[in-house]
Amino acid sequence: MKSQNLPKLCLFILLSLLISQGCKPKGDTIRIATKPVTEQFILGEMLRLLIEENTDLSVKITKGIGGGTSNIHPAMLEGEFDLYPEYTGTGWLVVLKKDTLLPADKLYEKLCREYRQKYHLVWTPPYGFNNTYSLAINQEKAKEYGLKTFSDLARFPGQFTFGAEYDFFEIHKGYKELCQYYNLKFKKTRDIDIGLKYEAIKSGKVDVMTIFTTDGQLADANLVVLEDDKHFFPAYYCATVVREETLEKYPELKKILHKMSNICTDQEMAKLNYQVDMEGIPERTVAKNFLNKKGLLASTDE
Repeated sequence: MKSQNLPKLCLFILLSLLISQGCKPKGDTIRIATKPVTEQFILGEMLRLLIEENTDLSVKITKGIGGGTSNIHPAMLEGEFDLYPEYTGTGWLVVLKKDTLLPADKLYEKLCREYRQKYHLVWTPPYGFNNTYSLAINQEKAKEYGLKTFSDLARFPGQFTFGAEYDFFEIHKGYKELCQYYNLKFKKTRDIDIGLKYEAIKSGKVDVMTIFTTDGQLADANLVVLEDDKHFFPAYYCATVVREETLEKYPELKKILHKMSNICTDQEMAKLNYQVDMEGIPERTVAKNFLNKKGLLASTDE
C-alpha cells in the first residue's frame, strides 16, 4: 500500500514545487533599460553585476532601446522597467521640458524633487562623469596658440576651420548660438559625418570640432578638450533613475545603487568606451574589470 502511494506522493511534491515557483512575485527580476550607445551598455552591465552579487534578485537588461529617453521614460512610468541610466541634461530639457538652465548642483537638486513629485521616480547620486558637448583641438595647435578654453578661441578670429555633424549646425543651442555666446569667428565650417570626425581632425581637414566628453576615440586621439569656461553647454551627468515603487519593494537596492556614486571620471568612461568600440572587448568584461578595479565586486571570476 505504501509503495503504491509513493509515486502519488512524489507527484504531489513535484506539483507543489512547480506551483510555488510559479507564484514568485515578478519583482524578483529587476528590469533595466539602456539607450542604444556603448556607454549605456557598459553601465547596464555594471548595474547588473552589482545587483546580482549583492542580492538574491536576478536582472534582465533590455539593450539599446530605440528613441532612448522618449521611449524609456514612458515605459518606466508604466512599470515596464525598474531602472535605467539617464543624463541630467536630458531629464531637465527633454523630460521636464525646461528652457532655463541652472548650475549643475542646483539643477540636480531640482531635478530630483520634480521627478519624485511628478513621476515617483528617484535619481541616485551621479556616477561622476559628464557626457556633454565640448570642443576639441589638435594638441600641437593648442600648445602653439595657448588654447585651453572656448574663450581662448575668440582671440584668433578667422584662424581655424570648424567641423561638426549636420545636426549641430541645425539644433537649438548649436553652432549659431555657440558663436554668438563666445563671439567666435571661424575661417570656414565643415559638415562632417559623426563617424568621420576624428579622421577629419587627424588629417587636418578641420582644426576644431565638437565632441562628446566621453567619446571612446578621445582616449587615443592626440586632442585637447577645451574648457567650456562660460558654461554654454548644459551638464549631462549620468545617474540611475529608479522607480520609487521598486525601492520600496526592495529597499536593499538603495545602498547597492549608491555604490556607483562618483566612481567614474570623463576620462575613465572614455577609456571604457574605447575598450569596447575600438578593442572589441565585451561590455560585460569591461564593466566587471572596472568594478573589480574599484573594489566593488567580491568575485573576480567570469
